[in-house]
Amino acid sequence: MIIDIENKLKVKDINPTAMRLLVLEFLTRQNAAISLNDLERGMAPSDRITLYRTLKTFEEKGLVHSIEDGTGATKYALCEEDCDGENHHDLHVHFYCNTCKETFCLPNTKIPDISLPINFFRQEMNLIIKGICDQCNPSIPLQ
Repeated sequence: MIIDIENKLKVKDINPTAMRLLVLEFLTRQNAAISLNDLERGMAPSDRITLYRTLKTFEEKGLVHSIEDGTGATKYALCEEDCDGENHHDLHVHFYCNTCKETFCLPNTKIPDISLPINFFRQEMNLIIKGICDQCNPSIPLQ
């Protein structure tokens, strides 16, 4: 597992320091996007600044993408394999559960192509659907 994680960092041209390996390993175990606070709690005792810089490096290199879900805290999730520092190809919808407060990537639900007026240039796109996730929905029987 560690070799696989180290290779993921090397492929993205990220120096595999001990902290970066630990952060990436932590991120791979998550089912939902996480905030810096979530990462800090999950990796205590770790330096908040180091964790923030690690997330920013990962984002700059196309390893994670950030999500603004309206909660005021930026969330982070792993990117698709073909993302890089120049182009994030994670133009998918995100789902925020009003019950459990988790944010999920929906990679199979792409953001629709939106035409902009002349001389408008898109720099970012973010589409959040808010509702109740499958784990919190009482009408879906748990298995």
